[in-house]
Amino acid sequence: MAGNVTGVRHGRPATARRFTGRALVGTAALAVSLVGPVPPAALAAPPPTVLPGFAPLAAPVSAGSSWRVSPVDTPARADQVRDEQWQLDELRASTAWRTSTGRGVVVAVIDSGVDGSHPDLAGQVLPGIDLVDDGDTDGPDPVGHGTTVAGLIAGRNDDRRGAVGLAPDAKILPVRVLDDENRYDDALIVARGVRWAVDNGARVINLSLGGSGDSPALAAALDYAFARDVVVVACTGNVAASSDTNVWYPAREPGVIAVAGLERASDNLWSGSITGRATVLTAPATGLVGARPGSGYWRVQGTSFASPLVAAAAALIRARWPQMSAGEVVNRLISTARDIGPTGRDDRFGYGLVDPVAALTADVPPVGRNPLDDQSSPGVVGFGPAPGAEQDAPVAGAGGDPLGFTAPRQHTRWTAQPAGGRDDADPHRLWAGVVLLAALVAGAALVVRRLRQRSR
Repeated sequence: MAGNVTGVRHGRPATARRFTGRALVGTAALAVSLVGPVPPAALAAPPPTVLPGFAPLAAPVSAGSSWRVSPVDTPARADQVRDEQWQLDELRASTAWRTSTGRGVVVAVIDSGVDGSHPDLAGQVLPGIDLVDDGDTDGPDPVGHGTTVAGLIAGRNDDRRGAVGLAPDAKILPVRVLDDENRYDDALIVARGVRWAVDNGARVINLSLGGSGDSPALAAALDYAFARDVVVVACTGNVAASSDTNVWYPAREPGVIAVAGLERASDNLWSGSITGRATVLTAPATGLVGARPGSGYWRVQGTSFASPLVAAAAALIRARWPQMSAGEVVNRLISTARDIGPTGRDDRFGYGLVDPVAALTADVPPVGRNPLDDQSSPGVVGFGPAPGAEQDAPVAGAGGDPLGFTAPRQHTRWTAQPAGGRDDADPHRLWAGVVLLAALVAGAALVVRRLRQRSR
């Protein structure tokens, strides 16, 4: 009897084993399609500390991502992080680079600092300034926000590793104004950062920060930048980080390119993006992978990371036409944007999605000034008063204190914060997939058990 049982068990592979094998293969295939391919171990390991506002690069953005289960340093394959740079395809970066790569243009990143030792940024970061100087010993960027922004602008493109920037040959001028909690409560420090960047060669300034308060001192510093032919780009802000739904300051300062965020690979406004009458352009804001201090990467979302893509586009234009004025650069960006939403400029998308290729190749008639200038201010160069300022009062900077550094403190209190957050859609989907995988495996095991019982 025992021999017969043994014979049945070993003599029916075409039924039990084949069915079992197919069930397990089907289970695995379905699980991969739901969860997404497993990222390489070198990228999957979480950092020792997960900083607020960022997600460690531990799971692919979507099931269709080009992740491979091979070592990161396999020379025959493109780097997995590079494969995640969907925004470069969306903005047709490879086509734009045939005309300009941003060479010779300095972009100031006024933020939490920049880690120039990151492999993506080696050789790309100029000596900068730390206006916080709080004795922090955690490196030039204790938060990581500014490093991510810098990488999206000028990450190296001389190999197939890491995250490449939209203007890979531009240089980054780091200006630290955010403390180790990623904020600062005095607009004067941001104003000082703007002026220092202008005085030290910045042709484009990126401000992936802001708040709901107003600042005549910062308005005067922005006028200082405009008067010295500098393009200024800022994020419109994130809903989750704001107590109101107005576009943040300094993005709403007339003359600044205010950038709202779009969902990944779509023309849909990201649900977390603040938008309004001051919105000028939109750019990708979700599912983005960027450098973090050290040698790792984050998966991030927010208008903080849409703004640097527009700043990079401005750098491409300034490299293509070094003598073109800042006002003409702004005009070229908004005139060539791809209109989305209602026809023409609207409060949700502004002029539309930034289009670097069109901005570099289209025939755009000159305008002779920044079209975002409202021409209604008594300010230094007429780019508009600080929001909330009295119409009959001169903007700080019109008199003997050109930057308003001696303005009363009650006029300069302003909470600066970044507009970036954790892109947590994928972890939720990943855990749901893991649960489903476990259920499928348990079901397959039950099928195998029943087949064995029948075979007896």
